[in-house]
This record gives sequence, C-alpha cells and structure tokens, in this order.
Amino acid sequence: MNNMLLSHKAACNSHGQDSSYFLGWQEYEKNPYNPTSNPGGIIQLGLAENQLSFELIESWLESNPDVLSLKHDGVSVFRELALFQDYHGLPSFKNALAEFMSELRGNKVRFEPNKIVLTAGATSANEILMFCLANPGDAFLVPTPYYPGFDRDLKWRTGAEIVPIHCSSSNNFKITKNALEDAYKQAKKLKLQVKGVLVTNPSNPLGTTLTRTELDILVNFISDKKLHLISDEIYSGTCFGSPEFISIAEVVKGCKDDVANQVHIVYSLSKDLGLPGFRIGAIYSSNKGVIDASTKMSSFGLISSQTQYLLAMLLSDKNFTRNYVMENKRRIRDRQERLVEGLERIGISCLDSNAGLFCWVDMRHLLKKNTFKGEMDLWKKIVYEVGLNVSPGSSCHCTEPGWFRLCFANISDETLHVALRRLATFVGSGNYNGKKTKGHVSLAKWVSQLSRANQRAER
Repeated sequence: MNNMLLSHKAACNSHGQDSSYFLGWQEYEKNPYNPTSNPGGIIQLGLAENQLSFELIESWLESNPDVLSLKHDGVSVFRELALFQDYHGLPSFKNALAEFMSELRGNKVRFEPNKIVLTAGATSANEILMFCLANPGDAFLVPTPYYPGFDRDLKWRTGAEIVPIHCSSSNNFKITKNALEDAYKQAKKLKLQVKGVLVTNPSNPLGTTLTRTELDILVNFISDKKLHLISDEIYSGTCFGSPEFISIAEVVKGCKDDVANQVHIVYSLSKDLGLPGFRIGAIYSSNKGVIDASTKMSSFGLISSQTQYLLAMLLSDKNFTRNYVMENKRRIRDRQERLVEGLERIGISCLDSNAGLFCWVDMRHLLKKNTFKGEMDLWKKIVYEVGLNVSPGSSCHCTEPGWFRLCFANISDETLHVALRRLATFVGSGNYNGKKTKGHVSLAKWVSQLSRANQRAER
C-alpha cells in the first residue's frame, strides 16, 4: 500500500523493528533450529521466555480439571464468564494476584487489589503509564543497558522520549547519583521536560537486582526533582541467589504519601509463571489519578474472563504457588550455572547475576576492533556462521561495545549443549578476529568437560 494513504503514525519508522534485536529474531524465524529436521538451523538465545517449569502447571491443571472446563465446584460458570465483564477485572483474580505479588516479596509488603489495573501484558502496562504520566515530547530517564523493546513500548505511540542514564561495567552497571544527575542535565540540554525514571528490577538485560543503596538513590532523586518512578518488576519471581530481590514497594512503605504517589509498579505473569501468551499484566499504584486514568485506558487491551478465572484458581492454591516458586527458582539457578560454567570453559565470562532468564556476557576480547561496528561484525558472525541468535549490547543501548545478552530458559538442556559446542568451535577457530582467546581449551577437551558436567547435574 502507498504510504501516502496511511496516517503519519502508521507510516513512521520509529517502531524500532529495524533494531538488531528484532533483526536477529527475523533470521531465526527464517531458519529455526530443530534437532531432527533442521540441526544446522539458528538456535534462539534471544528470547527471554521461561519454559523450565511448564509441567508443574500442566500437572496442576490435570489435578484440577474443572478449571479448564470452566466449572466451579462442578457447576458451569461458562455463561457468567462469556457475558460482558467490567474492565476493572474479576475481583477473584485481582485478589489472588495481589496475594501472589506479596508472596513473591516475602510478604514484607502487602498489595491492595483496588490499586491494581489489569492490562494485556507488561508492554501494555508500560505504555499506559507513559500515556498517563508524559505528554508527547516529554522524557523518561532509563538506565543503560535496557530492554530493546522499550524503544517501542515507551515511545512509538505515546511520543515520549527516552534519555539514557549511562551505567558502566566499572561498577557492574550500578545506578549512581552522578549518572542520574548527568542524564537529567542532558535532557535539559535537549530542552526535554523530564517526567520520571523507569527501571527494571530485576534488570533486563543484566540479570541483577537493584541494591537498597540504588533504590534509595532513586527515591531521593525523584523526591527532590518531583518526578515519577516506574519500577518494572516482571522478573521479581526469578531471583535465585543473593542479594535477595527488594521491591520498590518495600522502600517507599515508610515514605510520605506524596513520594508513594510518585511510584508505580509494573508486573506480569509472563516471566515468573512462563505465560506470555496469556497476556497478563498489571499496574500497581497508590496514585488515584493514575489508577483512574489507567483503568480507562486498559479498556483497549483487556484480559479475557476465562484467562482471569483460570489464573484466579491457580494462584489461590497456596501450596501450589509456594512449591512452584521455590522449584522454578532452583531450575533457573541450575540452568544459569550451566550456561556460565560452559562459557567459562570457552574463555568467556559473564556479569555476576542473581535473577532473570539470561546472562550479560562479556565478549569484548573477541572484538576485532573495540567499536560498535566491531560488535556488529561479531554479532553477524555469531548469527550467520555460528547459528546463534543473541542480542548485542548496542541494541540495549550499552555504552561499551562487546557485551551480549544470552537467554537460557527457553531451550532444552540438549539445545544449550549444542549452542555451547558451536560457540566453542567458533572461539577455538580464532575466526572472530584471527587470534586465539585467552583460556581457550581444545574442542575435544571442552566437550568432554561439558559432558561430565551434564552427567553430574543429572544425578
């Protein structure tokens, strides 16, 4: 269709689809790996999806057949669910979700159902908050590296701008007061009205949780500047190590009402329960104006009643949720350790992480030139020659070339083994820049080591 017939919004190129983050996905979709039918295909390491604990939910569903049959105590609730539902959501689901969110945070904070707005996933939740808090041309400060989809979710339809808070590997990418102030000054130089700060905690792509010091710095900053703070906590149930996850809700619990009204939480069941296809998202806020406006906007992306009913029943089973969260974290930790150990044998290190479904991987020593062009050259080799879709740091707006995000929870153990073997062959060949990497081991020795590690993990 001729773009002249489209609106400016439809014809503009600000969606971010041309990012290397999305381009890697496109290459994977053209040639997806399959151990039987396409063993030479591209392995998807760019998808932060949790497939490690599916059978736990499937087992629960088998033990509770009435739920999928849309029955309650043997009586059909089909008609009740099929008829029009108010866009505030089913009270039973909001109550269960509020309790689950509290449970994930060790019940150190309590969430009130009437402060929850249900949305069709976290993408919708973040965009709705942008519409509520920022006018077109206003800015939010976001720490780098950040999830590449934010360039779409926060900016595309809202007209808002992102100003990066530049974080560095010198302190493991932690947020500092100076970095916040520098970003604020940069926004002012650009004549942008700063409306708030958005963080992901745990971080995507770093796989780390924000420290209490960082959270205190953020709260003091938004209090001094009279800004909003959005804390995207969709990975809160994936924290598998120390330090433990601290929600922003815990930090502002004792603050004055005006500060609490400036803080808003985004949550989802896409990562913690591995249900991205169910499109379950939520906004939590103590700001009545934000709740009222978000509720109205949520009518453009509602969650189906049968989905809410199913998950209300599942989340209300406290024995199940308690056991699921504990076992899911154990599996995430085991898979993360397997990836980290496999990479270390190849001579590749990762940022120390304690959460998330990915590792932030340091491949700076594999760059031919320490530039973002050098990073893109290496990324193309990894995608097209090695057959792994990974996310380059530049797609996450990292200021240092050579970092990559590798996801580990969306594939099987066997596929991870294949991915690591391919990467070992690539590094061992010296094809990345013509030099052998420090700490390189022979492929035969590496495969032998990995096989023994797999056997130990299976016992």
